[in-house]
Amino acid sequence: MLPLASTAGDAAYWGLAIFLIAIGLASAYMLFRLGQTFERLSSFIRGTERDLLPVIQKTGGTVDRVNYELDKLDTVTDSAVSMADSADTAVRAVSTAISKPVEKVSGLAAGISHGFSQFRRSKDFGSAKDAARDAARQREADLHHDLRVAGRTPMDTDRPEPQPRPDPWPRPAPVPKPEPTPRPEPVPEPPDDSPPAAA
Repeated sequence: MLPLASTAGDAAYWGLAIFLIAIGLASAYMLFRLGQTFERLSSFIRGTERDLLPVIQKTGGTVDRVNYELDKLDTVTDSAVSMADSADTAVRAVSTAISKPVEKVSGLAAGISHGFSQFRRSKDFGSAKDAARDAARQREADLHHDLRVAGRTPMDTDRPEPQPRPDPWPRPAPVPKPEPTPRPEPVPEPPDDSPPAAA
């Protein structure tokens, strides 16, 4: 009986030992593969970092240049608004200079017409003169009002104040180009170790 028990115990020990050795080998293989995966992952991260950082730097420089151009465009817009205000002032001055003689001539014509009509009715030169003066004044006032409101749309709100010009930013320096990545050396061809063909 003792040799059989000893043999069964030894067999159990041998089975446990083989099982532990198999688990150890499988764990070592899995750790080896996991190490290779981490090596590839770290290589991928290094390559991405090397390739992505210049792109991020270029994007930052592009954003700076776009902001600089937008500031210039804002200055151009302010200049256009100032030019429009100047043109509006000039048009108002010219229209005022033209409308005054037109008002006077129209008032004179209305005064003459009303004065002559009053003189024919009343045969009194004084009343004809007063009627002509009143008609001329009324015609000038009406024409002045018509010329002032002609073509204008009443505004519900006042015109907003112009925005102050922003301080010009210094033009951003161009982003330096990254160093080129060296090309890897070509893999040498293996020597031909095949035996020469028999002639």
